[in-house]
Formats: sequence, C-alpha cells, structure tokens
Amino acid sequence: MPNSELMAIGAFAQRSGLTSSALRFYADSGLLPPADVDPATGYRSYGVHQLERAVTLRRLREIAMPLAGVAAVLGAGAEEAARLLDEHVARIEGDAAVARQRAAAIKSALGGDAPGSLIAVLKGPVLAEAVEQVLTATATPTPTATATGPTHDPASAVLAGLHIEASDEAVALTATDRYRLSTRTLVPVRTGERTWAGTVDGADLRNAVADVRRSALVRVEAVPHGIWLRMSGREDRHCRVLPEEYPDHRSLLASLGEATTRATVAKGALLRALEEHPGDRPVLRLTDRGVRVQAPDDELSGILLPAAVTGEDLRIRFEMTTLYAAVSTAIGPDVMLDLRGPLQPVTIRSADRGDLTTLTMPVTFDH
Repeated sequence: MPNSELMAIGAFAQRSGLTSSALRFYADSGLLPPADVDPATGYRSYGVHQLERAVTLRRLREIAMPLAGVAAVLGAGAEEAARLLDEHVARIEGDAAVARQRAAAIKSALGGDAPGSLIAVLKGPVLAEAVEQVLTATATPTPTATATGPTHDPASAVLAGLHIEASDEAVALTATDRYRLSTRTLVPVRTGERTWAGTVDGADLRNAVADVRRSALVRVEAVPHGIWLRMSGREDRHCRVLPEEYPDHRSLLASLGEATTRATVAKGALLRALEEHPGDRPVLRLTDRGVRVQAPDDELSGILLPAAVTGEDLRIRFEMTTLYAAVSTAIGPDVMLDLRGPLQPVTIRSADRGDLTTLTMPVTFDH
C-alpha cells in the first residue's frame, strides 16, 4: 500500500475515536490489525480504508458487545449483522429487567421485607388486558445528552408511565402522550386499605404482563418507590413508581364540553378503511349518510361507512398513528365517537362498554 494512504497510529486514533492503546489491543486480538508494521521499529500504521471498520468496532463496543460478538458482526453481511445486533440488545434489556427485579427484592429485604399496603386485588387477565390497552397512549421518553452520556428528560419520562388511582370502589388506569389520553376503570375483587395514586414505569408493567395474564388473581401492593404484583405460583414482580408529577388529566376530562356530533360505527370497518387510506392524515366526514374516510384534498372519494350519526355535520382530520391506535384498542365490535368540533378532543369508546375511554386530538387541515 502506498505510504500516502497510510496514517500513523496517533492520527488514525484521532479519526476513528479509538485510543492508541485500544488500537494495540484490537490489533493483538485480531479484530483490527494494522496495515503496516515497521520491521525495525515495530511502529504501526493504518490505512484509510480501515477507518469504517474501526468506527464500527468502536460503536459496537460502546453498546457493550463482547469481542466475540464484535468479530461476528464485522464478519457478517448486513442482514446477519442486524440480527446479531437485535439479539445483543434483547439480551441487555433482559439482563436489565432481571437486575431491576433483584434490586427491588434486595431493597425490600433491607427494609425488613415488610409487606406493602394493599392497593387492590384484581383479576389477572383483566388487569393484563387493561394495561396493554392503556399503555398504547404512552410516549417514548426523549433522550438528552449529558456529560456522562444520554439520559431521559423527566418531563417526557413520566409520559411513558401508567398512572394508577385506587379508591374504595375502583382502580383507574390512565396514560397520555399529550396527543392522546386513554383511561380504563376496573372493579377490583377486593379493594385496598386506603386510597393510592402513583405513576408506574410503563416498561416494568409491559415486562410483567405475561405473568399477570396467567394469574387468576393479582394482589397489588404499594411500597416505597414502587409497587409489587403478587401472584400465586409465580414470581412476584416489582414495578418502579416514577417520582415526577403526572399531568392534570382530570382537569382536561372535566373541561370537555358536550359533544356536538356523535357517531357509532363498526370498529372493524373503520380500521379497514384507515388501513386502505393512502395518506398519513386521514379525514373523517360525518353526515347523516354515515362516516366517510377520505383524503383532505378530495371531497368526493374515500370510503363511506354505514354509521348512526347525530348532531352537526363535521369534517375533521387526524394523524393516522393516533386515530388508528385509539380505535384498535376499543372494546367490542362498535365504537362511539363523541366530537366537539374540528379542533377539540374526540372521545372514542366502546358503544356498549364505557370502562375504556380514549381522547384523541385532531390536527388542523394546514398541519
């Protein structure tokens, strides 16, 4: 290789983001041997063509991939490398979940392993279904850069949680990403010893859902900084409680005006119409003829769905991702839409069961 295409180890280290000592280690391990070694001095030089491999190697090590895994990824094609990366991330996530559970058990033991305060006893399959339905309205925490690495903005982290409010009559589950709000009320088999409210980490709940679904009854207990899901015949699951204050969703619900338009439509037909819609912001046109799903710039086309519509005619536009998720999680074969105008929150719920309710924000036509 011409010397003009070679770089000294220091220059290569600077361009690749790897230290000189790391480059020597990866050379000795066979992952990144130098392009040339001076036989007299042992001085190592690297080629420009090795930069891409070096940067990829550094990035793989930054996500804690072991050397054997790094070698496998670097030697694989694109599809195989992607599969190996997915497997590595899944292992990390699994290890983190196990570590959280064990840490919770250790903290409980350090505190004398005293039982928590009873929030409620709920039917496992019903609780699991409710958690999955309501969590569709959570947000993904927004990562922010810090001097010690990426972290999550607390204001967005709380929107990734599920807010639980337990009274002597019911347990209400609520989630919101500020564009959508879902809430479901459950009647417990047994109520708690006192009222309780807290925002539980959404990822912890998702990890516990499979065990919850297979348990006839789940005893939910509040402990400092978390809740325990106690299940007979299965390992108890600990879920963290987030310290940040949850948005005032009750004021939003209380401030909603009366619906000016109401439509009852078959859930399956509406979902199919949304799936066939070519754009990402469908328009619903509600008249006494039914509900038409159409494009914003075409008044005549679209799919007309039979529906019972009362009140004012209305034309309203949504983001596909928020509307589809809200409709798909509704309980039963029919959904009821309560609308308050083209820019106000829309209430979407089952036509015959009101214990799961979703509020969805529309978008303007010049969005």
